[in-house]
This record gives sequence, C-alpha cells and structure tokens, in this order.
Amino acid sequence: MALDFGSSSHPGVQAQLDRLAALSVPQGRLGLDTIRALLARLGDPHRKLPPVFHVAGTNGKGSTCAFLRAMLEAEGYRVHVTTSPHLVRYNERIRVAGKLIEDERLAELLEEVLDAGEGLNPSFFEVTIAAAFTEFARAPADACVVEVGLGGRFDATNVLGPEVLAACGIAALGLDHERFLLAPEDGVPPEPMARIAFEKAGIAKPGVPLVTIPQPRLEMESIRTVAERVGAPVIVAGAAPALATGLPGLHQRVNAGLALAMLNAQSRLPVSSDAVAAGMRHARWPARLQRMSDGPLVKKREVWLDGGHNPSAGQALAAHFGSQRLHLIIGMIAGKDPRALTGALAGNLASVSVVPVPTHEWHAAEAFGPEARAFPDVPAALAALADDGLPVLIAGSLYLAGEVLRLNDEMPD
Repeated sequence: MALDFGSSSHPGVQAQLDRLAALSVPQGRLGLDTIRALLARLGDPHRKLPPVFHVAGTNGKGSTCAFLRAMLEAEGYRVHVTTSPHLVRYNERIRVAGKLIEDERLAELLEEVLDAGEGLNPSFFEVTIAAAFTEFARAPADACVVEVGLGGRFDATNVLGPEVLAACGIAALGLDHERFLLAPEDGVPPEPMARIAFEKAGIAKPGVPLVTIPQPRLEMESIRTVAERVGAPVIVAGAAPALATGLPGLHQRVNAGLALAMLNAQSRLPVSSDAVAAGMRHARWPARLQRMSDGPLVKKREVWLDGGHNPSAGQALAAHFGSQRLHLIIGMIAGKDPRALTGALAGNLASVSVVPVPTHEWHAAEAFGPEARAFPDVPAALAALADDGLPVLIAGSLYLAGEVLRLNDEMPD
C-alpha cells in the first residue's frame, strides 16, 4: 500500500484507510464543487472554525505552519493543525488542540466522512480535509493552522472563507507538480513561474491579509494582480529577527519571518514578543533538515534527514552545508528531476548512494551520474559508507524520509 494512504496497527483505522486507498478521481477533474458538496453533507464545518492561518507555497509552507503553531502555543492558545503529507502515520495530518488525533476517534471520523461522501467520488485529500475541518469545528480551540496540499486555487482547503480566515500566507515558490499546476487553461499567466504564483495566490480572500515572502518580479506581479482582483491587502514579510530557531537552515529564518508577519497582519489573536521568541526556539518540523538521534538505524554518526526533492530544496540544502563535504543517500520518485539536489550539492559530495523509495517507482543509480552506487535500502547504504567522520545527508523524498524515521524509532508526535 502506498505511503500516501498509510497503514495502521489499529484495525478500525486500517479499515478506513483501505476505503481511502480505494478512492479515485476522474482524470482532469478540477474545482471545489466536490469538497463543498461533501462539507455541506457534514454541516459546513469549515464555516465554524476558530481563526484560521492558511499557508500555501512550494517550499517552506510546512515549516511556516510549524512556526505559527509554536508561536501561538507559546502564547497559551490551543491550536488545531492540518498538514500533509504524513511521514509515518496518517494521524499526523490532523492535530487537534495540540495533539495528534487518537486512533479510536480517527476511525470514527473517517467512517463518518467516507459515508457522507458516498456517490460524490471525493478524492483522498478531499476526505482528509473534510475530516480535519469536521473535527476542528467540534473540538474547542483558539486557532487553526491549515497547510495547502497542492497549488492553492483548486486545493480542497480553499473552501475557507473570510469569516474564519485571520491571514493567508505564501512561502517560497518553485516548479513542482507541473502536470497539475501548469496545465493549459485560458485566462492564466503563460510564464511558468508567474502561473505557479497565480495558483498559490488563489487562496486570497476579500479583506483578509495576504502575506508573502519577497518573491521575484514576475511572481510578485502575479500575486498582486490576484490579490487586487479579490480585494486582499498584500504584505511582504521580512526575515525573522536574529533569534534562535528550532529549525536549522538559513531559509528557516525566512519561514519564521512569514509566520511572524502573518501573526502581525491580523488582530484576532494577539501574540507577544516573548511568545514569538519561544515559538521560534521550540518549533519542530520532522524531516526538514532534521538532525537524527542515535537509534536502531543511526548509530553515533552525524546524519541529517530532509524530504526536499526540487531545485529550491537543493539550493536551501547547499546554503546550509556551505563547503562541508558530505555523503548523500538519495531516493527520488520517478518523474522528479534527479539533478534537483545533486546539482546544487555537486561541490559537497564525497559519495552518492541511491536507494529505492518505498511503495513508489524511483530513479535508478544511473540517473545520478557514473559515480553513484545502488543499494537495496538505507541501512545497507549507511553500512557501506567509509568511517571518515563526514556527515551524511539522507534526502530526495518525504516518503523515503518517513521510512527512515520509522526505522530509527523517531515517530513524529
């Protein structure tokens, strides 16, 4: 079973995950009609949420959500969060008032939503978002943090309206999911990156602050055009103040700055400077430049884990490691650019070990150059590395990252 759908040791959850895995979406179906119809059958929970922070982007939106959650919780607020994908357990997608949803409740919730969707043919993600919003509307909390799944304009989360939105945000943009986000359509920008920005800015709503990190000229023009059309004020975030952050990497200061600017742009939930500083320190987001702990897989070696798989992620990794030599263990889904990471990290690489991506088709070693070596899995690749003191980076896919976390007993909580 693909990791997208997940597996569970809880039989009730597994029964519903099996139903989720059986869903299919008609080829080429776009739009919000199905998710709206499903939510209507559930009592329109998306209209009954506490103040929502809605975050889109190609890279950094999950980290921005992590900073938002940490800053809000440091102020004492209870926060619902929905993000994707999950790394090890489907439960990671639905965090209720600070805690991952429990198996018993998840089984009941998915059954309710799947039953409500009979005849609508909803997608996996539409069911997931409907489940999250249904639970968030029932459980008391002070705020919601919602990560866009894919794009923005047609993403299932984009049913959120001005009545619940506190602020919307756009993180770093890059080329990804081109088959969906660059599909030919009348009335959209023809230049690829302007089109990507147009899709992400589709989350803009009348009167709701639309906060973006600084973007290149074409992308910024596209964002401003969409925002002006719907009546959303645009705010450009600066980098976060020079405070300690719980997430390593220079790019994380940009993501923290976006989270802070989103909080400052709204007036529904005041957050103090002390809570901002504490949130920056305590933010956690697994598999994003995560330093692995000693465990069954990682034993007394510096090992970093990152789910990055596109050129923007490669540039962020290169900026973090600088001139540091390292060993790369990479697994990348077929269809992704195999040079996305190795191109940016070319000057760092002491070796390249290529492993399969669990439950997916992946690029073979030849795609990464003549020096790359193939291994059956991450444990074998780690065992074969020279004991030379150089750090190890495991990267290329969030699905691979989830498997690494599972093997090392580092379950996201």
